[in-house]
Amino acid sequence: MKIIKRGLCALLITLLIIGITGCGKDNSGGKSASSESGEITLRILENDTAKSEGYLDELLNAFNEVFKDKGIKAVDANMEEYSNLAENGPYGYGPDVLYQANDLLMSYAQDKHILALDKNDYECAKNTPQEAWDAFTLTVDGNQYICGIPVNVQEPMLFYRKDLLPDDWEKTWDDDGNGIPDFLESWSSLYRYSSQIVSESGGKKFGLVAPCNDLYMMAEFIFSYGGYVFGKTDNGEVDTKDIGFAKDNCAKGILALRQFAGVMNEECIDDSIKQSRYSKVANGTYFCSVSTPDTYVLFRDRLAECYRAEGLSESEAEKKADENLGMTELPRSMPKDGNLESNDNQLDSIVMGGVNGYGISAYTEHKEACIEFVNFATSYEMILKRAEALGIAPTRSDASNDIGGVTGMIFESLSKGNIYLMPSVKAVDQIWDPMQTLLGDVAKDAFREKKGEKIKYKDEASVQEALDKASSNIYDAIFSLAK
Repeated sequence: MKIIKRGLCALLITLLIIGITGCGKDNSGGKSASSESGEITLRILENDTAKSEGYLDELLNAFNEVFKDKGIKAVDANMEEYSNLAENGPYGYGPDVLYQANDLLMSYAQDKHILALDKNDYECAKNTPQEAWDAFTLTVDGNQYICGIPVNVQEPMLFYRKDLLPDDWEKTWDDDGNGIPDFLESWSSLYRYSSQIVSESGGKKFGLVAPCNDLYMMAEFIFSYGGYVFGKTDNGEVDTKDIGFAKDNCAKGILALRQFAGVMNEECIDDSIKQSRYSKVANGTYFCSVSTPDTYVLFRDRLAECYRAEGLSESEAEKKADENLGMTELPRSMPKDGNLESNDNQLDSIVMGGVNGYGISAYTEHKEACIEFVNFATSYEMILKRAEALGIAPTRSDASNDIGGVTGMIFESLSKGNIYLMPSVKAVDQIWDPMQTLLGDVAKDAFREKKGEKIKYKDEASVQEALDKASSNIYDAIFSLAK
């Protein structure tokens, strides 16, 4: 996540209430879309995976074919995935339509850089559950504004190799006899299985290796123990003064993360794992790793490459990759005392989640054309194609029902409270850096200990102190920017 400079939020919200419709400026005031010879050109900002896997090109070509006689053309905005609309938009350099996670879109919404939308303008509305709309809803003085159109729901997922399961796992790793390996259901079991892999391979192979410094991926070690991002006011609005990373038993969870880091490869302490996880799960160095559903295709493609290198044809390699790549939710239980050696007294684990969707820039000159594009991009047909290309979990119920797989599982977990959606407020921008720094340092502590260096997080008291300091830094960042 990128940190976005905070504007004059109070003034902008006042303008929102007294006269400007939507989350952004008047929609006639921007210069993002260009028009030559009567043709409207919309600049579309998509995520990097959609671009690298060719889905954006497929979407643009399909839209342009349908609208070629209507004077509308869509093109790649040719910008970085997290390009700053707040800085670029006012000068006409931003996209007209952007696809982002709810926390980022809604941070733009608070400062009126994107438009408020009428969900009745979108065909997908009747097939989209309320939980998805809630992620894009901005509440100001009791009034609600929808500022994004949902596309897919996200949560961290476990990607693993089905063909690397132990031959006797049904006897040795399925204590409850439910036909699912224990290490896919319990963090304690996954820890023990990872320890076994490291031991049996002499440290050459690993079980789980995940980005321990990534709050989004590792939030289960906080939320499962009573932590949260922000609290709520008496009227149900987000209370950014109430920061929850140091609350309840979070210190126990952080110690569990430190413990697990000790059986991972050292690249878990920084962002290097985010690039290597696809290839190292594919070549069997790692049994599993953690990522989001929309990166399924990256794991599958790397695994197919390995099979092609072994001599399989392209079609055979892709078929085998689909058969052997597993994707499931993260284990749903955590040890209450934070000791992963124990399988007793388990807690339900809670992960961080979000909803990705489309927003329309407040600086576009062609709001109606943008609505046409978003309607096309969120149509049943294009959502199915996006799911096929990228492995997303669609928010459209008709598409998700036809696809099956993990989508229903994710929405069930959301309804049960096992997924904590990122708050849709701008202050979320300030949580990432302090927590990333702390989580990375906690994971590094496991390797300090192996090297005989001085460790920093030896007990709950030292972890609690660090959590309190990180929470204080978050508070200062939010409210110093508000002044």
